[in-house]
Amino acid sequence: MDKHQQTNTSDDNAPGWEKAVLEKLAFAAIDEQKRTRRWGVFFKFLTFAYLAVALGMFIYPRFEAEMTTDKEHVAVIDVLGMIVDGEAANADVIIEGLRDAEKDKNTKGIILNINSPGGSAVQSAYVYEEIRRQKAKHPDIPIYSVVGDMCASGGYYIASASDKIYVSRASLIGSIGVIMNGFGFSDVLHKLGVERRLLTAGEHKAMLDPFSPINLQEEQHMQSLLDQVHQQFIAAVKQGRGDRLKETPEMFSGLVWTGEEGVKLGLADDFGSVDSVARDVLGTETKVNFTPQERLIDRLAGKFGASFAHAMGTAIKSINFQ
Repeated sequence: MDKHQQTNTSDDNAPGWEKAVLEKLAFAAIDEQKRTRRWGVFFKFLTFAYLAVALGMFIYPRFEAEMTTDKEHVAVIDVLGMIVDGEAANADVIIEGLRDAEKDKNTKGIILNINSPGGSAVQSAYVYEEIRRQKAKHPDIPIYSVVGDMCASGGYYIASASDKIYVSRASLIGSIGVIMNGFGFSDVLHKLGVERRLLTAGEHKAMLDPFSPINLQEEQHMQSLLDQVHQQFIAAVKQGRGDRLKETPEMFSGLVWTGEEGVKLGLADDFGSVDSVARDVLGTETKVNFTPQERLIDRLAGKFGASFAHAMGTAIKSINFQ
């Protein structure tokens, strides 16, 4: 009797046990689906946020260039670092900033914020000519250069075109000269027993080859080119600075001076910072930076282009026109 009752009890409990297990499995599956949906929503939101940030980085510089103020303001254009094509301070960037600033109806004056050791003579000359063109086109908008730590060589080339140059007493200014440098390894190769094999079409195609002895005719030719560029530099400085220069035999030798000495020599006009020139000379503390910023897509394209160019250069390195 007890055995019969136990069997019935077991049979009665079996369906309830299976139902409980099935319910647990169902609820577990539902919970898993909910978690999956939540993570899906999270990752979708994360992807959207990433794309929004990327889009903002892509278009922000354009908005920044277009956002000005309804007040009269001073347009600031940065000339920072080497003035070289492909760097932040290159002719295209600086000229674009100048033109955007001139177009803005609320621009009261332009300040070139310069902290540069120099760079390409060609890039500097492009900016120099654009400054002079803008001054002739918009004589009512003054263009001032304000020097930070250094305004040397190509940096000073650019600054000399502006209406006035302001420096700190400790700034370094000048270096009106031209340089070309390199190395020669011909003796090293000879001592090591290495034979240089070089084929060219054109008598001077391998001019100043570092693994060959110096050729006097080529050296004289390159020196004449440097002298010509130097004279162009000197003429530009004289044209820009005019009677303010107190010429000395060393002025165009490539030497640099402190800002304090530069003012005495007429290489600079007065002492000041970006803030003080905006406030005390141009009469406003409102400044808007018109320096064009590189967009993310351009930076990525540049890196891709450099990688592609390197790969192509490696593929055809046996024949080139360098």
